Amino acid sequence: MKYTVITGASSGIGYETALAFAERGKNLIVAARRQEELEKLKSEVQNINPDLEVIIKTVDLADPENVHRLYEELSSYELETLINNAGFGNFDSVGEQNLNKIQTMLHLNIEALTILSTKFAAGHENTEGAQLINISSGGGYTIVGNAVTYCATKFYVSAFTEGLAQELKGKGSKLKAKVLAPAATETEFAQRSMDMEHFEYSGNLPKFHTAKEMAHFLLDLYDSDKVVGIVDGETYEFQLKDPIYPYVSRTR
Repeated sequence: MKYTVITGASSGIGYETALAFAERGKNLIVAARRQEELEKLKSEVQNINPDLEVIIKTVDLADPENVHRLYEELSSYELETLINNAGFGNFDSVGEQNLNKIQTMLHLNIEALTILSTKFAAGHENTEGAQLINISSGGGYTIVGNAVTYCATKFYVSAFTEGLAQELKGKGSKLKAKVLAPAATETEFAQRSMDMEHFEYSGNLPKFHTAKEMAHFLLDLYDSDKVVGIVDGETYEFQLKDPIYPYVSRTR
């Protein structure tokens, strides 16, 4: 039995992506901090298809030890797809940002994603049909004022994933690495970034996508041969592209 693993699955894009993959008949392993929300997700998936298996992993991936432990637990399953969605943002000028929050963001957005991607690539480089999809941001290709550190984490995600995709292609590997770069999406992102209890997208932002729309864009990327799925920051059109960053292959 094959499984699709989704981190950050308790809300937003991760939650909707789990439902979208369930509609395709995929068994799921969903990971996040909030057990109650994952149980709710499992219930929704079983309403879609009661024959699907949904395995819940309650874990805080900002702690590197937890990340390694999670992957050890995943190693007993036959994995088909890994979607690294867990992450959060921050809106502050660099000199005013809360370093405790920033350190947690760096651990989650960069370190956890790198550990999971590396372990998945090592174990599934030659697995037919295997895919690794890392969630970046439009802020992983354009620096946004008062979100410089957040954007830097997402520049890392974009560059790392594109580079991995190029490496895998160069080696003729079966595993495909891809990066999804949303623009504003109606999730808990804004309220956590600004440390607010609630943020209303409608009326405050001229354009945004719903999490469900982004999940279906992710499926478009999953189905394609392209490496990058990115939302145009002006038109909000979703585009599938070849790698954007320059890449120079290096032979030893």
